[in-house]
Amino acid sequence: MADAKKAWGGRFEGSLDEFVTRFGASLPVDRAMWESDIRGSIAHVRMLAAQGILPAADAEAIEAGLRDVFADLAEGRFIFDDADEDIHMAVERALIARVGAVGGKLHTARSRNDQVATDARLHAKGLAWDLVDGVASLQESLLACADERFGVVMPGYTHLQKAQPVLLSHHLLAYVWMLDRDALRLRHAREAADVSPLGSAALAGTTFPLDRRTVAEELGFSGVTANSLDAVSDRDFLLDLVYPCAVAMMHLSRLCEELVLWSSEEFGFVKMDDGYATGSSIMPQKKNPDVAELVRGKTGRVYGDLVGLLTVMKGLPLAYNKDMQEDKEGVFDAAATLADCLRACAGMVATLTFDEGRMRAAALGGYMAATDLADHLAAHGVPFRDAHEIVGRLVLSCERSGRTLQDLSVQELQAASPAFGEDVLSAVDIDAIVARRVSEGGTGHDAVRAQLVLARDAIAATKAWLGSRDR
Repeated sequence: MADAKKAWGGRFEGSLDEFVTRFGASLPVDRAMWESDIRGSIAHVRMLAAQGILPAADAEAIEAGLRDVFADLAEGRFIFDDADEDIHMAVERALIARVGAVGGKLHTARSRNDQVATDARLHAKGLAWDLVDGVASLQESLLACADERFGVVMPGYTHLQKAQPVLLSHHLLAYVWMLDRDALRLRHAREAADVSPLGSAALAGTTFPLDRRTVAEELGFSGVTANSLDAVSDRDFLLDLVYPCAVAMMHLSRLCEELVLWSSEEFGFVKMDDGYATGSSIMPQKKNPDVAELVRGKTGRVYGDLVGLLTVMKGLPLAYNKDMQEDKEGVFDAAATLADCLRACAGMVATLTFDEGRMRAAALGGYMAATDLADHLAAHGVPFRDAHEIVGRLVLSCERSGRTLQDLSVQELQAASPAFGEDVLSAVDIDAIVARRVSEGGTGHDAVRAQLVLARDAIAATKAWLGSRDR
């Protein structure tokens, strides 16, 4: 006998192997889309009635049954059956149990191919919205830190070697701008998902006179897909979501790498709050930056989610193939991982304790005034390449004698080059070095004040976008 519990069982004489049933089921993953699935079904059945494809009474009974199923799922009363292959069949089974055979009419003019594509797009839009909200929250934590600690000087680095002094605010704001790009990419991902494939059926459209645009509008889509083959086989919109997740995780990993370094005894720039650190089971003195390390480690799994989906899609002929059942788990994992990491980082940043004196002391080392000394010579007519060599010899001399550039007198500097003026000591003053970086986007005080305004405006624009969108 054919497996009567399967939506496709009529074609088959035998039952599906028990292991294959479990192997082919997607319910453990796609059950997360239950809200999108029922929303799509309600919009679909309303359209069927409006187009005269279903009697109004049938459509009303189906919609009422769907709302009951929705309530059961929302309140945790829904009981899944072993025979449920996916969320679509689970909802349909429960619907028919409530309203009888009329529930089977719901699937008129629809395939699971366009149904799952619709569900995935609706779900992706919601995930993108939530992630943008999480990004904005972390930006606000970073901005608050930058505001509160304005004027604190720290070493800037290249190659992890001390390079030039910068304001701590300037350093923190660099991450605000990384996250601003992440928010923009996530917004674009939401836009990429914002067309309705419903009505494309299995691959070729349907013979029923559907009103696809009305359904799309009811579901909050901005339009409909143009090609039914592409509509049911396209997963670019999921790639467009998981890619910004991967990039955002890369940015969080960079931030966390710095916090791991800064919290070490060797740097000593920050202390982690007890709520965001752990200890050792054997070494009583340890306070480990585990949250930062976990974020750094979880970046790899999100990269894997991106590569996994690219690999699933790389060799598929048109239109739908069962391979595409593997499209959602990685995306859902990437979004959930990023959401958790954004929350962890926002809390971690908000509770950091900065050792401002240690940062300033570190900014006095490393000969970080060297560039300004060379600039001083260049301003007095010395070709920069010659100035570079003169200051390089000074650094070498200081290194050998265990001195800093700030230890040198005017006379010692002028002995190295008569082009050094009487005001040369201002060139090696750390605060003056920072203040002189007046170029737009630089680390000078006025430049950073202007940047703080820009950052506030950027976050406000993201918040306004969030406020103007129906999730």
